[in-house]
Amino acid sequence: MNLMDYIRIILRRWWIVAILVILSVGSAFLLSKVQTPVYRATQKILMQPSRIDFGLAEATTRLMRSYVVFLDSDDRAREVIDALQLDMLPGELRSHVTIDADESRLLLTIDVDLPDGQLASDIARQWGTIFVQWREEENQRARFEDRISAELIDTPTFSQIRPNTTVNVLAGAVLGVLVGGVIVFVLEYLESNVIRDQNDIERSLGIPVLGAIPPEETHA
Repeated sequence: MNLMDYIRIILRRWWIVAILVILSVGSAFLLSKVQTPVYRATQKILMQPSRIDFGLAEATTRLMRSYVVFLDSDDRAREVIDALQLDMLPGELRSHVTIDADESRLLLTIDVDLPDGQLASDIARQWGTIFVQWREEENQRARFEDRISAELIDTPTFSQIRPNTTVNVLAGAVLGVLVGGVIVFVLEYLESNVIRDQNDIERSLGIPVLGAIPPEETHA
């Protein structure tokens, strides 16, 4: 079979594909609307060595992962809970928080995902503030030339990350096309041995039809 044969098969049963696409898109849209929205707030923290020095910069880079370990702990979560008077346990709060480090830019990122966007923003800000205060305390015990300060970058704003209705609808449309196409070709395969006209005979036997006996006419 060539490409035109496949196209003809799809066009002959296009309504099956259309129905599956409509059902899939509708289901994806409704599912997106009934899901609870989840918002993400992000707080960025820039690490700043006190002097432009390769040794201090390298030391700061090596410490970035240690800072992540310091931030991603039950102790820090408990401090945030106490400061904001949250009704949750440290482990529960940490399950909504992702902390990462970008060594190349000396940047720490705190992501908080919650159904309440404003609360997520407050938590991200407080988490960053706790780290900045800790760095200030550590710097007081170090020489000025060895200090590494932390600075909060912007106030964390929040945006919806789940559900993504557009992506879900597009995925539903693709799924409908795929499932509909499979059904169409399965039906075509099951009916491939059914003879309806001379085209089916020629396709089945591989030889041309030279003539056909017309159906017998009945006279009243």
